[in-house]
Amino acid sequence: THEYEVREKPALNTWMQGGLDYIMLQYLNIDGIRTIGSVLGQSIALDYYVRQVDGMVAEFTDINRGMEKTGTFTMERKKLFQLVGKANSNLADVILKLGLFERSDIAWKDAKYAQIWEYLRDEFELTQRFASLDFKLKFVEHNIRFLQEILQNRKSDFLEWLIIILIGAEILISVESCSGTQFVIDGGKELLQPFPFGYWLAVLLAG
Repeated sequence: THEYEVREKPALNTWMQGGLDYIMLQYLNIDGIRTIGSVLGQSIALDYYVRQVDGMVAEFTDINRGMEKTGTFTMERKKLFQLVGKANSNLADVILKLGLFERSDIAWKDAKYAQIWEYLRDEFELTQRFASLDFKLKFVEHNIRFLQEILQNRKSDFLEWLIIILIGAEILISVESCSGTQFVIDGGKELLQPFPFGYWLAVLLAG
């Protein structure tokens, strides 16, 4: 685990001073603790979402490698929609729930705490880490759109073949019901009978 130390030093010449894995203040009060805690909380939460998105990137990487070998993929539409929802919810959580780009109320009201807030954001590289996360989410989004198009094309092909089969079946039924007639002599009587279905099927195939 990563540890970060907060020190209090009344004799400090400046309001705050940063160092390797620590920040030193002239005095530490509840506003300072809240400011520091908000940035540390954002950093921890951002790590969580990065791991979530890394898992999705790895999943799509495996899909792409499988497609490279086989030329197709077998993901179900439901699974793809689950990945879409997961990607969208992660991005929304980072922006809305974490307030990653919003300065805390305390930092807005007092320049000293704004200095702490800005320093810690730089120290934990929140902006750069979010940019990296956003890049990965765009990769996931691109793959989702690509796979959605494949699934849509599969559905379109299936519907086209289904329509062709239904039209063919309708033609055959129409031919059977409206087939021509032939004379048959039965006991010296001439009777009219429709040509058998097989006859017309042979005609269609021959034509």
